[in-house]
Amino acid sequence: MKKVLLEIAYDGTNYCGWQIQPNGITVEEVINKALTELLKEQILVIGASRTDSGVHALGNVAVFDTNTKIPGEKISFALNQRLPKDIVIQKSREVPIDFHPRYCNSRKTYVYRILNSRFPIPTERLYSYFIYYPLNVDAMKKAAEYLVGEHDFKSFCSNRTQVVDTVRTVYDISIDKNKDIIDIIISGNGFLYNMVRIIVGTLVKVGLGIYPPEHVQEILDKKDRMAAGPKAPAEGLTLKCIEYPDLEDGIMKR
Repeated sequence: MKKVLLEIAYDGTNYCGWQIQPNGITVEEVINKALTELLKEQILVIGASRTDSGVHALGNVAVFDTNTKIPGEKISFALNQRLPKDIVIQKSREVPIDFHPRYCNSRKTYVYRILNSRFPIPTERLYSYFIYYPLNVDAMKKAAEYLVGEHDFKSFCSNRTQVVDTVRTVYDISIDKNKDIIDIIISGNGFLYNMVRIIVGTLVKVGLGIYPPEHVQEILDKKDRMAAGPKAPAEGLTLKCIEYPDLEDGIMKR
């Protein structure tokens, strides 16, 4: 028995998110089916991040146990031949049998893309949030500073969340504008349900002048979802990567 790690990129447009559910096809379901057919054994992957419907990924992570004799690094090539074009395994490798993608020390990075222009661009409609009104990026940057560090992010998570501990650490938030595209890049040790999208929705309100930047601190202090801004649309969000500092070349650092 061995454990294999997959680094997965996908266009989430046609999927009801990552996690298997009864109301539509999901990325996890497609990968499980392809792996089961390839390896001739029942495979159920464990994903690191359960992205929502319409959310994209460049580097989500999943692992599975298998008895196959196929080398871990070769599985990506064989699996990609069985996957649709909107799901691609970027890398595969064997990892320690006790490795768990959700419980090991990690750094997750998300990118949220906003198209801030007079008119929408058709090729961006599935991968960005179109906003007609000009956004004050400098004000958004000032507001984002209040979110960096360890905080109770209860105001920035959906009421549907089932977790008790809402304290998370945001390592960095950068906001870059290139012509009409604004990229909000957020890295942290973990994120609550809809946390990134609610942060973006709040920063947009700051950019529109509805909130002053310092109001973000008041939102944090209230620990109330109703205090924060709206949830930004799913299509603008991409899980860029998940890094495991204790995992190097398939060996867990102790």
